Amino acid sequence: MSQVWYSVLVGLVAAERLAELVVAKRNLAWSLARGGLETGSGHYPFMVVLHTGLLAGCLLEVWAADRTFTVVLGWPMLALVIAAQALRWWCIRVLGHQWNTRIVVVPGLPRVTCGPYRLFPHPNYVAVVVEGFALPLVHGAWLTAGLFTLVNAGLLTVRIRAENQALRSAHA
Repeated sequence: MSQVWYSVLVGLVAAERLAELVVAKRNLAWSLARGGLETGSGHYPFMVVLHTGLLAGCLLEVWAADRTFTVVLGWPMLALVIAAQALRWWCIRVLGHQWNTRIVVVPGLPRVTCGPYRLFPHPNYVAVVVEGFALPLVHGAWLTAGLFTLVNAGLLTVRIRAENQALRSAHA
């Protein structure tokens, strides 16, 4: 895979992220109209910067450091990127209007426990973690993969704690 094709892949992931934001904005309006309450918004701007940095870091490292595509690593990582996207969109489909990039809980709605949520409580974050190391490693961007994974671990600690608290409060 050439650097150009890798750049196209990162561009496609960026387009997918923009599509998520469109869905999230629509779902936020739906939730707020039904009395939804947003919590944990303080870390949201940092999350946006971190995820934008992942995409920029992938391109910057591959082009500036002239990283090469290695078949034995690149193709399996590409498969993981595709699997992460499939898991993410499965989560979005199962949660329906309740899915959001923000933490919003609508009072009175039952907690979703079907689809990937019957397997583990935060499957969307599994997709984020997998994509966060796999996308850079498709084309050997080791530094971006490591840095994103490390910083994202801290962010997810805060995010999951805030989300669990919001869910406990809504379903108490």
